[in-house]
Amino acid sequence: MSWTTKDIPDLTGKLAVVTGANGGLGLETARALAGAGAHVVMAARDQEKAAAAEKSIREARRSVSLAVIPLDLGSLASVREAADRIGSAHARIDILVNNAGLMAIPERRTVDGFEMQFGVNHLGHFALTAHLLPALLRAEAARVVSVTSTAHHMGRAVDPRNPHLEGNYGAWKSYGQSKLANYHFGIGLQRHFEAASVAAASLIAHPGLSDTDLQATSVSETDGGFWQRVFHGLAGSTGMTPAAGALPQLRAATDPDAKGGEFYAPRFVNNGAPVRRPILRRVGLARAIETLWEVSERETKVVLDVEAAKRSLEA
Repeated sequence: MSWTTKDIPDLTGKLAVVTGANGGLGLETARALAGAGAHVVMAARDQEKAAAAEKSIREARRSVSLAVIPLDLGSLASVREAADRIGSAHARIDILVNNAGLMAIPERRTVDGFEMQFGVNHLGHFALTAHLLPALLRAEAARVVSVTSTAHHMGRAVDPRNPHLEGNYGAWKSYGQSKLANYHFGIGLQRHFEAASVAAASLIAHPGLSDTDLQATSVSETDGGFWQRVFHGLAGSTGMTPAAGALPQLRAATDPDAKGGEFYAPRFVNNGAPVRRPILRRVGLARAIETLWEVSERETKVVLDVEAAKRSLEA
């Protein structure tokens, strides 16, 4: 039988953080986790949309437990402030879904000077996860889910000499790089968890072709470039609903049988029920992960050291 939200176990007493929870996949992820009993922190940049998203969840089920906090992944200061707010309110985090993202937009920079897609899709989530490590390690068996895309297949591993593609930018080139970075980050984080012998697990997921506002935003911001129009049209005609597209990341976050290092995606690549898929592109994987960590720590000035976080909790 196909896995659905009905298979999510009781999450009463669990704390979940979902980035980009103000719409699309993030909203459906927050809705499902809250519906299963978790207290969900909806972290999003657009607070007006986030408030409307929270209202839509509460209208369907009054008993849910939700909180909305501002999070701009394009600002390291905002990431730090959001992590501090979450950490001050909650000693532990059971589920972190790094869901928010941008797709194939014109070249621009974050407030910290990073190429926008790499900065938001990867570096912001890298820093957020690092800041939240103590709370994640305090949980009995936390899960971190990194949301990638089929576009990771067309992406190239980060070049430490030019991670922001200066002088070599392409909207889809950048998107592919950022989604491959999400893929490498999820696998790499699991390796760091295992090396530190902690119970936390890192998994990756991709939603396939889902009809969310991600494609519409991409089209509007690029004056409808050819591939943006193609994917927007396909999403509208053959794409899955946001609720269906969110199932792979929900399964990665909640299925008791899911294990760290696994990858969940639609059965038929871009459509279908959420299933475990093999980890491909293994040649050079270890080096790509090592380079990504070096670049991420260098650019953000944030260290993601699981062993050090573990020691600090034991002290």
